[in-house]
Amino acid sequence: MKRNGMCPSCYLKMLLTPGKRQAKLDIGEKYDNGVALTPPMGWASWNTFKNNIDEDLIYDTGKAMVEKGLLDAGYKFINLDDNWHSNMRDENGNLQGDLVRFKNGIPSLVAKLNDLGLKVGIYSSNGTLTCENLPASLHNEEKDALNFARWGIEYFKYDFCHNEQYSKYAPLVYALEIVKVGEKQGIVVNCKQAKLDGLAKFMPEEKLDGGYYISGLDKARGVATFDSVSVDEDGEYVLTICIKKKGWYNKTLVAKVNGANHIYEFPHQKFWNLTARFQQIVHLNKGVNVIQLYNPVTCRADSAALQYYKMGQALKKATKRVAFERGEEEKPITFSICEWGLNKPYKWGAKAGNLWRTTPDINPNWKWIVMLYKHTAKLYEYSGVGGWNDPDMLEVGNGKLTYDQNKSHFSAWCMLNAPLILGNDLRSVKQDVLDIVTNKNLIAINQDPLGKQAKVIKRSGGVDILAKPLADNKTAICLFNKRGGNKKVSVDLQKIVNDEYVKMNHKNQYTLTEQWSGETIKTDRKLSTSLNSYETKVYIV
Repeated sequence: MKRNGMCPSCYLKMLLTPGKRQAKLDIGEKYDNGVALTPPMGWASWNTFKNNIDEDLIYDTGKAMVEKGLLDAGYKFINLDDNWHSNMRDENGNLQGDLVRFKNGIPSLVAKLNDLGLKVGIYSSNGTLTCENLPASLHNEEKDALNFARWGIEYFKYDFCHNEQYSKYAPLVYALEIVKVGEKQGIVVNCKQAKLDGLAKFMPEEKLDGGYYISGLDKARGVATFDSVSVDEDGEYVLTICIKKKGWYNKTLVAKVNGANHIYEFPHQKFWNLTARFQQIVHLNKGVNVIQLYNPVTCRADSAALQYYKMGQALKKATKRVAFERGEEEKPITFSICEWGLNKPYKWGAKAGNLWRTTPDINPNWKWIVMLYKHTAKLYEYSGVGGWNDPDMLEVGNGKLTYDQNKSHFSAWCMLNAPLILGNDLRSVKQDVLDIVTNKNLIAINQDPLGKQAKVIKRSGGVDILAKPLADNKTAICLFNKRGGNKKVSVDLQKIVNDEYVKMNHKNQYTLTEQWSGETIKTDRKLSTSLNSYETKVYIV
């Protein structure tokens, strides 16, 4: 298979090598919303049905998940991908389901699927439109997140089509206004009260209140810190950034308030007036607060990280608000960052969401599946509890994949701690495919609470040998025959024992149980076996 006239490996290398650019900004602590403590398991509509989905198909798929034992095996999410919604937002500006194909509305469908014991996921894009050119969520993060939370959504895939990069340029700030929500009077903090770092500097302007503004906050080169902002009580406050207009271009500013990031976007300005005001709601503590102003965007990777961070925070805020409004237990939303790996989301994804795409889209082509696996396998150190590398949804049962290719694909995704999101037609799934995706031994490896991704210990003759530490002081060893042809494989267990990442306990004798066949062998050091073309064997040591 070729894409744009290029071989799969060349295409993947081109997409995943954006020069030296990668996000360097600090967007805070690990994203901790209490879910995805093991890799998510479920089903999504895109791989098989693309844009041909409706409420009956989704509900029938949900019933099939229950009837065929997939829910019992751990597959809890049923996810609507692109084309679930209308090209029109409703009269309140909210996203809404396709008015014909989802005529009863998404909340009704969510309730019916919840009654089956399933959780429901939904899709949008970190852009002005989705990949199918329907309304998306960039610049509408809080509105859309609250809408999803009110519908009872518990999984959110956020794509990267039609993305617009945040500006590297910051506005010229001359004052802050801080007023408690619901009140009219507050305090004005003149820019001269700030402490400046980097290239930030005060510039005189006699027409402005206070006579100065701050410049030099662009491209992570300057910071203005207000470290003595004092209020009389805890609460929500309107933080107004007062700026001097300049330049026919967009601008971005982050206000870090007591460590919490608030992102301001400034469209290019008409010059009927000298100044403009931009506002957000922030939480201030009684007494002294610290507010830092800066623009951290130096490249597209910084912008992407900041935008995904913004949506992640909006989701957490929305689920808490809905729980409070209804007096119910909170339903956190598992946040799937579908950024395609272009901007190295494995470097920052754990601070923005629960899982992040490491690669472009998957398809049921063996060489392409192997390429996605190989790239993700290198990223083992970035995966862990609550934050997972995602080489995309499963293609098991799709296309012309052989039985051994399906089994190997599933085995590899389990060893990588990849989310197990099925993409086949569950209403007519064949028994051999069902047996693969419900193998409780492989699922247990994927769902192991230690949360350590497998590491490739050795590559030889087209066979990868991977080792994955498990929570009970055991180790999963995977022999993955990526190429055609039968292979004889010999594994030196001592090499695995001595690997610093695996940290397997040394024994005089090892007992190994193969997780597909149930075969058990004992050995003092060597594991020797044979693999059929594209076959994989997985052992627990």
